[in-house]
Amino acid sequence: MAHRPTHPTAAVTALLALTLAGCAGAPVPADYAREQPTLNLREYFNGPLTAHGIFTDRSGRVVKRFTVQMVGRWQGQSGVLEEDFTYSDGSKQRRVWRLTELGQGRWRGQADDVVGEALGEVAGNALNWHYTLSLPVDGKTYEVQFNDWMYLMDNRTMLNKAVMSKFGFTLGEVTLSFSKP
Repeated sequence: MAHRPTHPTAAVTALLALTLAGCAGAPVPADYAREQPTLNLREYFNGPLTAHGIFTDRSGRVVKRFTVQMVGRWQGQSGVLEEDFTYSDGSKQRRVWRLTELGQGRWRGQADDVVGEALGEVAGNALNWHYTLSLPVDGKTYEVQFNDWMYLMDNRTMLNKAVMSKFGFTLGEVTLSFSKP
């Protein structure tokens, strides 16, 4: 009778690893607690910034391109971030965020087109915001949920990826690259 090894083969081990990774769940800010450089919102969003971004629909097709000129100002634990969007079709939009640090890495954000308030958490180099945005589309306004992640790459560059959804279904994604002068 042939002897069968009692240890798993490489294929079984790889399959088990993929299965466990799939069960790990969605990322949380604490997953990035050791990542550097450490994100300090008051420092990064202070003064002028520029962002370039795209909106992709759920199939991955780029629907809109845009640039954002921003200026952040702070007084103590509160700040204002003014965003002026220019879209590839020539349209413009303005959003003014009022940000408040709540302590222990937690933040609150408010803007005129945000329903209620945005809640965010910073850990390491990452910030995760959750909020509902009133989004005008073809003469109608829809309330869509955002799961918004920002990652500080270095003292001048931040990458941002946000998933937009409604009733739990993904509508599309927004991807941005922020840069400081």
